[in-house]
Amino acid sequence: MEDKENTICNLCGLPKELCVCSDLSADEQEVVISNETRKWGKVVSVVTFQGRMDANLESLLTKAKKKLGAGGTIRGSNKLELRGDHRFRIKKFLIEQGYDKDRIKIR
Repeated sequence: MEDKENTICNLCGLPKELCVCSDLSADEQEVVISNETRKWGKVVSVVTFQGRMDANLESLLTKAKKKLGAGGTIRGSNKLELRGDHRFRIKKFLIEQGYDKDRIKIR
């Protein structure tokens, strides 16, 4: 018999298969996409999540790296870094993942 605590989400109270917490957090966040120049003139796209932070950055980074064909890492608790200039492709990717296009800013 499964433990009830492992099958029900603590935030929304729904079974984990039907949990909507990640979708809700995507609507409540503002995302800023910018480029930074690193050592030797290398360009890095930085995605900064501001606001309520419930998104699983590791999962999001893995999907973004596969979709964009670029390396990347997580910096701090709210930043993704991807190698190369992918600002507009990242915006399109985030919209596909359920983020509100009006809350994504490109700088």
